[in-house]
Amino acid sequence: MTNQHNHALGLFAIIIASFMWGTTGTAASFAPDVSPLAIGAIATGGGGLLMCLKALPQLLKQRHILLQYSKIVLLGSLSVAIYPLAFYSSMHLAGVAIGTVVSIASAPCFAVLLEWVLNRKPITAKWIVSFILGATGILLLAMGKPESAELAATAEQREWGIVLGLIAGLTYAAYSWAGRALITRGASSGVSMASQFGVSACLLLPSLLFTGDNVFASANNVSVALYMAILPIFVGYLLFGFGLKSVDASTATLITLLEPVVATILAVLVLNERFSLLGWGGIVLIAACIAVQIVNRPPALFRRRYAFRNVR
Repeated sequence: MTNQHNHALGLFAIIIASFMWGTTGTAASFAPDVSPLAIGAIATGGGGLLMCLKALPQLLKQRHILLQYSKIVLLGSLSVAIYPLAFYSSMHLAGVAIGTVVSIASAPCFAVLLEWVLNRKPITAKWIVSFILGATGILLLAMGKPESAELAATAEQREWGIVLGLIAGLTYAAYSWAGRALITRGASSGVSMASQFGVSACLLLPSLLFTGDNVFASANNVSVALYMAILPIFVGYLLFGFGLKSVDASTATLITLLEPVVATILAVLVLNERFSLLGWGGIVLIAACIAVQIVNRPPALFRRRYAFRNVR
């Protein structure tokens, strides 16, 4: 009963984190003169520093775990640093729709493969059904928003964009797996996230010397940068780490398919972007994907009926 309760809390934490991550696109639109790479660097880097400051006593206390599993920490840190660069570059080269589909829909697939290869965890029929629903939903979601910029992309640009999207999906899955792996090896969820994001901050923040010309050009840009670092990254990944205490990385990455749904709805409501009926169908499929993961057992009414028939 306790495990089920913890699992439910973990799923809820990941859902809330996904909602927070879904706000980043709309927030970034309020700082149009800041490059996406700079936004990604300052958000991930700044959020990583905040995580380290919060978890500093625990980092010192559990440093033996981090040193013992330094390869996992390094894998997660490099993945955290590479992910935003690959994701934003994928969308730039292949277009928003293709970049989103490849990056986000491939992450659960990579996550379940990592667990299968490294943890010998079997791939369940429930996960496969959920993945098919979610991946199809992401595809319809992307198709529901017309992107004229994609028409200008050359075949070579699109191919490189797809490759970078796959790298983004792989690195997203890798740092999710690394976070879960550190937790199962004795690290707290805060230390697991802070160690990965802290090292990645050291890699990402220096890139602002080349990409961050306009970050501090106005109070508006600074506000967007602070919001991105504090809420989606700092708070969002603390919640994600809490969720990984009881939820496998393959399941967690499926739940985070909710992120583009939130981003789309905000774009329609706040930015007045157009969205077709096809895309709304994609949202329904993603909701079904998440429902499959949340509902562990059939409703009590059906269980009672089944039990009654057995008695008779």
